[in-house]
Amino acid sequence: MILDRFRLTDSVAVVTGAGRGIGAATAVALAEAGADVVISARTGEQLDQVAARIADAGRKAHAVPADLSDPANAAALADAATETFGRLDVVVNNVGGTYPCPLTDTSTELLEEAFRFNVSTAHALTRAAVPAMLRTGGGAVVNISSVMGRVSGRGFLAYGTVKGALAHYTRLAAADLAPKIRVNGIAVGSVATSALEVVVNNPELRERMEAATPLRRIGEPEDVAATIVYLASRAGGYVTGKVLEVDGGQQAPNFELGLPDLT
Repeated sequence: MILDRFRLTDSVAVVTGAGRGIGAATAVALAEAGADVVISARTGEQLDQVAARIADAGRKAHAVPADLSDPANAAALADAATETFGRLDVVVNNVGGTYPCPLTDTSTELLEEAFRFNVSTAHALTRAAVPAMLRTGGGAVVNISSVMGRVSGRGFLAYGTVKGALAHYTRLAAADLAPKIRVNGIAVGSVATSALEVVVNNPELRERMEAATPLRRIGEPEDVAATIVYLASRAGGYVTGKVLEVDGGQQAPNFELGLPDLT
């Protein structure tokens, strides 16, 4: 049956930034598809809640509270997977982000910090995962980029630059790791997570954002999680080096920060 291709029975996945939002939805979705999951984020209480949902899906969770802005902590998750579950098949590099900031307020240090949090951590975990994946015949990596990595909007210089870098990192890593390990990404649009609470909870702002999105709605974390299951499973087995756009059809930013012109 075609639906069997979406199964991840007895696979092992690592999901970063798994305490809430897209990461939490992804960890649960992978468990529902049959995987045991190593979940990591800063807040242990959030991870405990996600672990309980994974258990409800009939799979095992291993929670690792950690500051994933440190690439060494991200890399350590590969060993956590093999030590706990004996293998590693799927990596989801979801942790990342940075606050909007105009160019004139974006220091070199802020830009470098954003690169480390969004790109260096993904590289550290991916690189650490390669030996474990190869021992069991291969695996899949999914990197979470953003629509702002391919469109321009004022105030998103650091965020858009590093997410654009992560998208191209995905293509380059896929070429290096083929044919055993597939590497793909998702360019995420506006999704109802804690990062978008200001908009989601303001009817006027939400209406404006939805009106500027071709599908006329803000995405749900499960929209992204479903795509990750596809890319991680045999259903996406002939896909590598691609960045899928899960953004409601955006071709331009659907939210403006209203920054003043330089004078």
